[in-house]
Amino acid sequence: MNKLKHTDSNNFFLIAGPCAIEGEDMALRIAEKVVSITNKLNIPYIFKGSFKKANRSRIDSFTGIGDEKALKILRKVSETFDVPTLTDIHKESDATMATEYVDVLQIPAFLVRQTDLVVVAAKTGKYVNLKKGQFMSPESMKHAVQKVKDSHNDKVWLTDRGTMFGYQDLVVDMRGIPTMKQFAPVVLDVTHSLQQPNQSSGVTGGRPDMIETIARAGVVNNVDGLFIETHFNPAEAKSDGANMLDLAHLEGLLTRLVEIRQCVNRF
Repeated sequence: MNKLKHTDSNNFFLIAGPCAIEGEDMALRIAEKVVSITNKLNIPYIFKGSFKKANRSRIDSFTGIGDEKALKILRKVSETFDVPTLTDIHKESDATMATEYVDVLQIPAFLVRQTDLVVVAAKTGKYVNLKKGQFMSPESMKHAVQKVKDSHNDKVWLTDRGTMFGYQDLVVDMRGIPTMKQFAPVVLDVTHSLQQPNQSSGVTGGRPDMIETIARAGVVNNVDGLFIETHFNPAEAKSDGANMLDLAHLEGLLTRLVEIRQCVNRF
């Protein structure tokens, strides 16, 4: 199955979906809406959903509905809408399991230096999306890319999701986009870049009001793809609702971003 066609377009590609798979109906509902928008705007689309969440601040945080159940939902999204799917993995056994269901394996930012995890993901032959660690420089990500390529897999992307700024904020250094494009196609994770982690409540905050600001900057600076978590009711999302985009605002945002990219392409 080769549904990944982002290289065939002059547009940016989009990775979008809920933070976590909460159930079949919600996943299909979100996918149907995003597919309709991206088809209209000729944006190559990859559905994103975590089959489980392992990096939680509190032990009582939502972690998932069951691994196999969530992965089967990701497969159903792919088959229903003929789109590729992406999920993140946290340990080597996850790669072996998830590769049967999805097209892209994502390495979370906190785990991108874990050599065994990166290598086992690469050896599946799937696309590997490496999230830049919040604690890492853009320049240092060449080594993570090299681990994938040394495992005989050239299908690798880099995703910037901001850099730690003090204890409770992140900043996006746009200089990282051209730097990392020397190593692999680059995605800008718009919504995670706007997280406000390490809150005393143990629940991450966010600045969704700044989503368009960050997305516009990425598109102007020739990012290859955008990563946007979205939900039809972010306030009730079971994970990362504080920084998600309301699905009702996605079409307007993407329409403006496509117009910006078309302008940039003329230069």
